[in-house]
Amino acid sequence: MKWQLLEASKIVLVTFLFSTIIMFLMRKVAIHIGAMDIPRSEEGNRHIHKTATPKLGGVGIFLAFLLGYMLFGEQSIRMNSILIGSFIVVLTGIVDDIKSIRATYKLLGHIAAAMVIVFYGGILLDNITVFGYSFNFSLLSYPITILFIVACTNIINLIDGLDGLSGGICSIFYITISIIGFYQGRAGSLVMILTLIMLGSTLGFLVHNFHPAKIFAGDCATFMGFIIAIITLLEFKGPALISFFVPVTILGIPILDTLFAIIRRLLKGQPPFQADREHLHHQLLGMNFSQTVTVLIIYGINILFASASIFYTLKDPIIGQVLYIIIFIIVIWFVLHTTIISEKNPKITKKFMSFFKKKKN
Repeated sequence: MKWQLLEASKIVLVTFLFSTIIMFLMRKVAIHIGAMDIPRSEEGNRHIHKTATPKLGGVGIFLAFLLGYMLFGEQSIRMNSILIGSFIVVLTGIVDDIKSIRATYKLLGHIAAAMVIVFYGGILLDNITVFGYSFNFSLLSYPITILFIVACTNIINLIDGLDGLSGGICSIFYITISIIGFYQGRAGSLVMILTLIMLGSTLGFLVHNFHPAKIFAGDCATFMGFIIAIITLLEFKGPALISFFVPVTILGIPILDTLFAIIRRLLKGQPPFQADREHLHHQLLGMNFSQTVTVLIIYGINILFASASIFYTLKDPIIGQVLYIIIFIIVIWFVLHTTIISEKNPKITKKFMSFFKKKKN
C-alpha cells in the first residue's frame, strides 16, 4: 500500500509540475495567435471577468496528460481510442478558441470523438447498477454511451463561469475516484492511471486559473469533461464493480446546474443552451459573495456529493444515503429561494412564509 501511494504521488507530482510550467508557454501562445477571452457586456452574457484573458489552458492540461501517459501509461486499443478521441476534442476546442465556430460543428467533433471510444475502444455503458437494481441496455448501449460521453464533454464547459470553478470541480472528482480505487485495491488499473494523471494536470492548471485567473481553459475545457466520461465508464467496468450512480453523483453540481439551466430556458421559451446569467455561481454572486467565496461554496457542496459517494461505496451506505438526502434538501431550498429555475419561485416562497406566519400568530 505504501509503495502504491508513492507511485501515485509520483504520477501526480510529475504531471502537476509539467502542467504548472507549460501554462506559462500556453499563455504566450494564446496571446500570439489571438486566442483571448474578451469580456462582453451584452444582455445574457455570462462573462464575469473584466480584462482580456488568454485561453488554451485546456491544451496545457492535454499536453500534461500526454506526458503522463508516455511516462506511466501502457499501450492498448482502449488507450489508443482515448488518445485519438482526446485529440479530436482538443482540436475542436483550439479551433473554437481561435475563432468561434457554430455549436453544431463542435457537437459533430464531440460525437466523432465519442464514436472512436465506443466503436474502436469498445468502451460501452451496457448496464448499470443503482441501489442494487441492474439495468441492461443491449443494443441501446451504443447511442446511450455516445450521448453520455458528449453530455459529460460539454457539462464541464457549461459550468466554467468563474476562476477556478471547472478545474476545482474536476480535481474533486479525480481525488474521489482515486480514494475509491485505492481502497478497492485497483491502484495499477487503467482508470487509476488516467485519474492520477488528470489530477496532477488539472491541479497545475488551477495554480494559474484560481482567482484572479491568468489563463482560462477555453473551449478545451471540454477535454476535462471528455476524460471524466471515460473514467466514469472505466470505473464502472472495473474488476470491482461500482454502481454507475456513484461516480456520476460526484458531478452533482455541474449536472444540476445544467439541468436547471435547460428547464429555466424552456420555461422562458428560449433555446435550451442559450447563455444567461442565472447559473448557480451567478445566484451566489447575487447574494453578494465574492468570486473566491462563491467558488469555495461550490467546492464545499461538491465535496459533500463526493463524501456521500465515498461513504456509500466504501464505508456505510446508510450514511451515504443520509448525505444524499441532506444534499437533496439543500437543492430544494436553493431552488425555492433563488431564480435558478424560475423568477416566480422566490415570490411564491415569500407568500407561503408570510401566510404561515399569519396562521401562527
